[in-house]
Amino acid sequence: MQNSVSRRQFLTTAGLSVVAVAGAHKLFAQSALVNSTKKASMQIAYSAITWGGNDAQAIADIAALGYRGIQLRANTFGPYKAKPSELKALLDQHKLTLAMFSSGNVEIDPAKEQSTIDMHVAHASFVKALGGSSIQLTNSARPKDRQPTTEELKRLATVMNEIGKQTADLGVQAAYHNHMNQLGETPEEVDVIVQAMNPKYCKLLLDIAHYRQGGGQPEKAVKQYKDILYALHLKDTMSPLPDKPDNPKAYKFVELGRGNVDVPAVFKALNDIKFDGWGIVELDGVPEKDKTAAQCAQISKDYITKTLNYSL
Repeated sequence: MQNSVSRRQFLTTAGLSVVAVAGAHKLFAQSALVNSTKKASMQIAYSAITWGGNDAQAIADIAALGYRGIQLRANTFGPYKAKPSELKALLDQHKLTLAMFSSGNVEIDPAKEQSTIDMHVAHASFVKALGGSSIQLTNSARPKDRQPTTEELKRLATVMNEIGKQTADLGVQAAYHNHMNQLGETPEEVDVIVQAMNPKYCKLLLDIAHYRQGGGQPEKAVKQYKDILYALHLKDTMSPLPDKPDNPKAYKFVELGRGNVDVPAVFKALNDIKFDGWGIVELDGVPEKDKTAAQCAQISKDYITKTLNYSL
């Protein structure tokens, strides 16, 4: 009987030890992820796009939440182009850095090339006056009825290279933003464009949600393009939608942690390459009507600081 009890005690103790070891391994893995994100030196900003043009409120809200930088859009150029010092004073008052400026569309039509270059150079001069150092380039050149050709993709890179060459003279970096429904929707298209970009003049702003929705794995793209990666849009996408479960093309952008982008894997990849640029949290619009832009920004902040244990 004594031997039976001893054996039972041994098995119980051994079982508890296995559980304890498994638990320790899990805690160690979580700790490793936390420690790895803490070591990264990426700066976190937030995009004003969610406020729909109410940039003064966006600046106040984003600063109040503790973000270090902001992305403004080209809509600010009109009212402030003759008085950039007023907008800069507002940013300085709230201790926000202009992390990125959405400079807008790049035309690939040769007849419109000079006008598109002139527009972005003017934006770059504006950005310089605001204390910023980079502009984001997008495009509306994707054909509606067919896939883009390799020549069209390379043509976009050619024009962006020229824009970047001229903005570099002002000390402003041009950055290509991959985007659904534009040239550079799929990983394959993005790669053609990036390979044709001159890294001296045009770098990559990787939007992790657009890249994921386009069929790619952004955590892999971080490492693949580490030598040309300038900034990121930290963004999440919900797809398929709850009301359209059978339509993989149906999606909406949501706060970080609510969608199907593997954000922790992206942060780990960024740590692995020792990325020290800007990660800009972006949400095109509030995903549910009962929320405000500031509440959405708080949700993403909580995900970054509490779930990922990463400081703003």
